[in-house]
Amino acid sequence: MPTYSSVSPLLLPLLACFILGSIPFAVVAMLGTGIDIRQVGSGNPGFNNVLRVNKPRAVIALIGDLGKGVLAIWLFHKSGDPVAIGWLYGFAAILGHCYSPWLKFNGGKGIATSTGVMLMLYPFWAGISVPVYVIGRLVGRKLKWKEEGALSSVGSCVFFTVLLAIWLQPVDAIYAAIMTLFLAWRHKKNFQNMFSRTQPAVPA
Repeated sequence: MPTYSSVSPLLLPLLACFILGSIPFAVVAMLGTGIDIRQVGSGNPGFNNVLRVNKPRAVIALIGDLGKGVLAIWLFHKSGDPVAIGWLYGFAAILGHCYSPWLKFNGGKGIATSTGVMLMLYPFWAGISVPVYVIGRLVGRKLKWKEEGALSSVGSCVFFTVLLAIWLQPVDAIYAAIMTLFLAWRHKKNFQNMFSRTQPAVPA
């Protein structure tokens, strides 16, 4: 069982990752426009909602949210550290994004920040998985799927998890599965909408 002395060196890096992840780039991206992204569209302070309002500023939100996951791993996960430590830093950044203290512990769905974490910990397998999201969005839009964004986002994470389960150690797939289940839970309203008879005016 881990002792306080073995856990305490992780506390400050984990807190730093959480604070880094909590920076609400969707809100920052809209500064100067007079638009509060939490008051328009779905009200979700994430990349997808910014994309509905302002495509150039959505790029800023995407780079910022993705970069939070990248930077958390780059700053704190050292060469030779167990992969579990990297996942802890990544989870801290994802939780910061989803439950930002700057937004009264609200936040985005966590997909972009999770992608940054995946790209840093498993660049090859994440690089294969990201196109699944892009293809899902394009096909879903053409076929007019309900909640094509949520399906593509969570679907790419499921694909990533399956790849790790097939080619890497079980522990790698377990961490990826925990992340994927959390992201699916964050999209629960989207999946509920899929099975409803009426499509909401603006999906979350």
